[in-house]
Amino acid sequence: MPTEMRTPAGRPYVVAHVAVALDGATTGFEPDVGRFYELAATWREDVTLTGADTILAQEEVLAAAARPGPAEDGPLLAVVDGRGRVRQWEVLREVGHWSDVLALHAEATPPRPDDRSVPELVVGTERVDLAAALNELGKRDGVEVVRVDSGGALIGALLSAGLLDEISLLIHPCLPDASTDRFWHGHAPTATRFDLIASQTLEGRLMWLRYRPVM
Repeated sequence: MPTEMRTPAGRPYVVAHVAVALDGATTGFEPDVGRFYELAATWREDVTLTGADTILAQEEVLAAAARPGPAEDGPLLAVVDGRGRVRQWEVLREVGHWSDVLALHAEATPPRPDDRSVPELVVGTERVDLAAALNELGKRDGVEVVRVDSGGALIGALLSAGLLDEISLLIHPCLPDASTDRFWHGHAPTATRFDLIASQTLEGRLMWLRYRPVM
């Protein structure tokens, strides 16, 4: 279900694809992971953008994951890691989902080991400058689409900065089984308006909604 992808000159198209409950929460329920990633293929992203917290939350899964090697035709994985907390770069490169990995750091990011093999992009002083990072990614050959696969903090930061071109919500017909403060928009201003660009009812009572933020 493609839509026209419009983006300001100088950076790639940025879409956030999120599985949510009816109240917009991203935790406290069991998402349909298979359907989520089936729909994620819609954009055929050139870069998967994620945050350090998302990677760190998967440390146990990564430690036990098979390592078939980089996916030759897969997207680049770019990780916003302003505090230099991610360590499993080689595992991320080898799990077979991405063609390579890239660490996004700021000037204030703590020193890294001299022998660390992951490529770095240093943008921003105290924290990673997301606009500058996206502009730099857009200069790479073939990079036209960035899909955000991360928690609400990164999505909210992109939304607040006017850097998000589309939000895709896979809505599950349930409410979290416990109170949560983890919502797809993080702490972004709630007054943001959106235009609906596509909607579809899916098997399993799921609803797929796609919106464009009104700048």
